[in-house]
Amino acid sequence: MRIAIIGSRGFPYVYSGYETLVTELSTRLVARGHEVLVYCRSPLFTEQPPVVQGVRLVYIPTLKSKSLETLMHGFLSTLDVVQRDIDAVLYVNSANGAFGAITRMFRKRTAINVDGLEWLRPKWKGLGGRVFYVLSKLATKTFDEVVTDAEAMAEVYRKEFRSPSTVIAYGAKLAHSETPERIKEFGLESRDYYLIVGRLIPDNNADVIIKGFERSKTKRQLVVVGDVPYKDEYADRVKSTTDPRVKFVGYVKDQALLRELYCNSYAYFHGHEFGGTNPALLKALGFGCGILALDTPFSREVLAGDRHGRYFPKSAEGVAALLDWAEANPERLQSLRDTSRGRIEETYTWEKITDQYEALFKRLSQAST
Repeated sequence: MRIAIIGSRGFPYVYSGYETLVTELSTRLVARGHEVLVYCRSPLFTEQPPVVQGVRLVYIPTLKSKSLETLMHGFLSTLDVVQRDIDAVLYVNSANGAFGAITRMFRKRTAINVDGLEWLRPKWKGLGGRVFYVLSKLATKTFDEVVTDAEAMAEVYRKEFRSPSTVIAYGAKLAHSETPERIKEFGLESRDYYLIVGRLIPDNNADVIIKGFERSKTKRQLVVVGDVPYKDEYADRVKSTTDPRVKFVGYVKDQALLRELYCNSYAYFHGHEFGGTNPALLKALGFGCGILALDTPFSREVLAGDRHGRYFPKSAEGVAALLDWAEANPERLQSLRDTSRGRIEETYTWEKITDQYEALFKRLSQAST
């Protein structure tokens, strides 16, 4: 099959969940004998080879604008792809929800991965949230198939837009600690710290977790990996804590070091609120973490209820109570670590995810003949 993927920053450019999906999926599809074309945002690539790891690449210009970059790139990529001999097109990001009308005019069979509840995220409050809601609704009307990444997200689309969807999650890899001594670069010892990894934005709820941690009596540290690449009032407020147990280490781009931080943590805090199958949560499972997660239907689905995690409500009191539980039950937290990778092997390997996308593309391709 000839497959095109539109909507990510490109390949190979691993920045977020979308780019990870595109990287893992496209290379596996090529290995299975398919021809894969990935559209890239040209300003992000100083070098622009036409093929990387067997994946064909098309570089499309876009605007450097938080609100318009995705739309401009998606529109220009759409104008290009409708002129090509393609069997199936996959869009990622519900911001591209209007472009199914164009591909339908040209009889291109398309699917869109709509990801999370973008219209509810604080970063898109006001007009931005309303635009995302409209585009998400349009996606259900104009694309041949809508892909949601969790059963709980599929239920949202059924109730909100009366739309069926194909559920295909994200995947993750398994990894173990190889050089645990590296965490000493941050003055840390194995199992002597809790961990947060993610951008310091409101929907990741680092502020709630830190406030709860401040109320706890634990002697362990709380290590916060991540930041935002711009001046931001919320991020500044999060970092203003005076609790000496809280350590902000900023971005950790060294993936081997990041692996060690995950693998040697006492527990990983997951505060993401508006996603489906969250890539960061899957990564924590693949690294063998004991997981303490914000209580959402999405987290409960990924963690199979209480099998692979424990939960806190969105309150400092709830975080503090869960910390008390974690401190008092080290053996039960160890049990979570012992079984976490099994959850990935059971449901979330990239090979299984690729199988599901390959079946989707075959359906689309056969429907177009």
